[in-house]
Amino acid sequence: MKTLTTATLLATAGILGLSGCASTGNVTPQYVPPSTYQNYDCQALSQEYTRVNRYADAARNEQSSLSASGVGVGISAGRWGISPNISFGLGKSNSTQARDAKLSRLYGESDAIVQSARIQRCSFVNGIKIYGE
Repeated sequence: MKTLTTATLLATAGILGLSGCASTGNVTPQYVPPSTYQNYDCQALSQEYTRVNRYADAARNEQSSLSASGVGVGISAGRWGISPNISFGLGKSNSTQARDAKLSRLYGESDAIVQSARIQRCSFVNGIKIYGE
Protein backbone atom coordinates (compact mmCIF):
# COMPACT_ATOMS: atom_id res chain seq x y z
CA MET A 1 0.00 0.00 0.00
CA LYS A 2 2.86 2.33 0.84
CA THR A 3 4.47 1.88 -2.61
CA LEU A 4 1.15 2.55 -4.36
CA THR A 5 0.75 5.84 -2.49
CA THR A 6 4.35 6.83 -3.23
CA ALA A 7 3.97 5.97 -6.92
CA THR A 8 0.71 7.94 -7.13
CA LEU A 9 2.32 10.92 -5.43
CA LEU A 10 5.32 10.83 -7.78
CA ALA A 11 3.10 10.54 -10.87
CA THR A 12 0.91 13.44 -9.72
CA ALA A 13 3.95 15.62 -9.00
CA GLY A 14 5.42 14.78 -12.42
CA ILE A 15 2.21 15.68 -14.24
CA LEU A 16 1.86 18.95 -12.34
CA GLY A 17 5.50 19.79 -13.01
CA LEU A 18 5.18 19.15 -16.73
CA SER A 19 1.95 21.08 -17.11
CA GLY A 20 3.38 24.07 -15.23
CA CYS A 21 6.17 24.46 -17.79
CA ALA A 22 3.99 24.21 -20.88
CA SER A 23 2.92 27.85 -21.21
CA THR A 24 4.83 30.28 -23.41
CA GLY A 25 3.72 33.42 -21.60
CA ASN A 26 2.99 36.82 -23.11
CA VAL A 27 5.36 38.45 -25.56
CA THR A 28 6.05 42.13 -24.93
CA PRO A 29 6.68 44.30 -27.99
CA GLN A 30 10.18 45.58 -28.54
CA TYR A 31 10.38 49.38 -28.83
CA VAL A 32 10.61 50.65 -32.40
CA PRO A 33 10.50 54.44 -32.83
CA PRO A 34 7.53 55.71 -34.88
CA SER A 35 9.93 58.06 -36.68
CA THR A 36 11.16 54.99 -38.59
CA TYR A 37 7.99 55.28 -40.67
CA GLN A 38 7.70 59.09 -40.87
CA ASN A 39 8.44 59.21 -44.63
CA TYR A 40 5.67 56.72 -45.46
CA ASP A 41 2.29 57.95 -46.72
CA CYS A 42 -0.99 56.40 -45.52
CA GLN A 43 -1.13 53.85 -48.32
CA ALA A 44 2.44 52.68 -47.69
CA LEU A 45 1.77 52.50 -43.93
CA SER A 46 -1.33 50.39 -44.55
CA GLN A 47 0.63 48.00 -46.75
CA GLU A 48 3.47 47.79 -44.25
CA TYR A 49 1.00 47.16 -41.39
CA THR A 50 -0.57 44.29 -43.37
CA ARG A 51 2.84 42.82 -44.20
CA VAL A 52 4.11 42.96 -40.59
CA ASN A 53 0.91 41.40 -39.24
CA ARG A 54 1.11 38.62 -41.85
CA TYR A 55 4.65 37.81 -40.63
CA ALA A 56 3.49 37.94 -37.00
CA ASP A 57 0.65 35.51 -37.73
CA ALA A 58 3.08 33.12 -39.41
CA ALA A 59 5.50 33.37 -36.46
CA ARG A 60 2.67 32.78 -33.95
CA ASN A 61 1.69 29.61 -35.77
CA GLU A 62 5.21 28.14 -35.65
CA GLN A 63 5.46 25.06 -33.47
CA SER A 64 6.47 25.74 -29.91
CA SER A 65 7.51 22.85 -27.76
CA LEU A 66 9.35 21.91 -24.65
CA SER A 67 12.70 20.27 -25.04
CA ALA A 68 13.67 17.53 -22.66
CA SER A 69 17.16 18.19 -21.50
CA GLY A 70 17.48 14.99 -19.50
CA VAL A 71 15.79 12.17 -17.70
CA GLY A 72 17.39 10.76 -14.59
CA VAL A 73 16.61 7.42 -13.00
CA GLY A 74 18.19 6.47 -9.72
CA ILE A 75 17.76 5.25 -6.19
CA SER A 76 17.52 7.56 -3.24
CA ALA A 77 17.76 6.82 0.44
CA GLY A 78 15.77 8.87 2.84
CA ARG A 79 13.95 8.79 6.10
CA TRP A 80 11.53 6.16 4.86
CA GLY A 81 14.13 3.84 3.38
CA ILE A 82 15.32 3.26 -0.15
CA SER A 83 13.05 4.31 -3.02
CA PRO A 84 13.35 4.77 -6.79
CA ASN A 85 13.88 8.30 -8.03
CA ILE A 86 12.95 9.65 -11.46
CA SER A 87 13.70 13.25 -12.45
CA PHE A 88 12.94 15.19 -15.62
CA GLY A 89 14.91 18.18 -16.83
CA LEU A 90 12.75 20.42 -19.00
CA GLY A 91 13.41 23.79 -20.52
CA LYS A 92 12.30 26.15 -23.23
CA SER A 93 13.65 25.16 -26.60
CA ASN A 94 15.81 27.59 -28.55
CA SER A 95 13.28 27.71 -31.38
CA THR A 96 10.63 29.00 -28.95
CA GLN A 97 12.99 31.67 -27.66
CA ALA A 98 13.82 32.72 -31.22
CA ARG A 99 10.12 32.78 -32.11
CA ASP A 100 9.35 34.97 -29.08
CA ALA A 101 12.15 37.39 -30.04
CA LYS A 102 10.82 37.59 -33.60
CA LEU A 103 7.27 38.20 -32.34
CA SER A 104 8.50 40.90 -29.97
CA ARG A 105 10.20 42.73 -32.84
CA LEU A 106 7.20 42.37 -35.16
CA TYR A 107 4.78 43.58 -32.48
CA GLY A 108 7.03 46.60 -31.90
CA GLU A 109 7.09 47.38 -35.63
CA SER A 110 3.31 47.08 -35.80
CA ASP A 111 2.89 49.49 -32.87
CA ALA A 112 5.32 51.97 -34.47
CA ILE A 113 3.39 51.83 -37.76
CA VAL A 114 0.10 52.51 -35.96
CA GLN A 115 1.62 55.43 -34.04
CA SER A 116 3.07 56.92 -37.21
CA ALA A 117 -0.27 56.47 -39.01
CA ARG A 118 -2.07 58.23 -36.12
CA ILE A 119 0.30 61.18 -36.43
CA GLN A 120 -0.54 61.41 -40.15
CA ARG A 121 -4.27 60.89 -39.42
CA CYS A 122 -4.61 57.79 -41.62
CA SER A 123 -8.09 56.29 -41.60
CA PHE A 124 -7.03 52.62 -41.51
CA VAL A 125 -5.88 52.88 -37.87
CA ASN A 126 -9.28 53.86 -36.48
CA GLY A 127 -10.09 51.32 -33.79
CA ILE A 128 -6.64 49.67 -33.82
CA LYS A 129 -5.03 49.52 -30.39
CA ILE A 130 -1.36 49.25 -29.58
CA TYR A 131 0.29 47.47 -26.66
CA GLY A 132 -0.80 48.92 -23.32
CA GLU A 133 -4.04 50.55 -24.50
